[in-house]
Amino acid sequence: MASDEAAIGRLRAICLALPGVTERISHGEASFFAGRQFVAVDDHHHGADRLAFWCPVPAGVQDELIAGDPERFFRPPYVGHRGWVGVRIDNEPDWDEIALIVRDAYCQIAPKGLRAQLEA
Repeated sequence: MASDEAAIGRLRAICLALPGVTERISHGEASFFAGRQFVAVDDHHHGADRLAFWCPVPAGVQDELIAGDPERFFRPPYVGHRGWVGVRIDNEPDWDEIALIVRDAYCQIAPKGLRAQLEA
């Protein structure tokens, strides 16, 4: 299993490869913004037994992901009620799938101009 630092580094690279993304610390964790926040790292938040990230997903997708694989996906505190999903990255994740989830989250949040750059 990769170290937490390596997993966060891989997530960071995926996020920062998207147009106009910046990284800032938010609530003590690395977070990624495209105008607004679209990925928040969950590095054992409040003693949780996981390394994960939280991101917005389209309506209905949160329940589908959690029901389909509750070992990898969860409803995060604070933002889960707004349709965000938690995604574990500490158990040898499929990084291609992670990249797709991050891209979808970006497209939920990023301004139209940044989304156009992504499509170009």
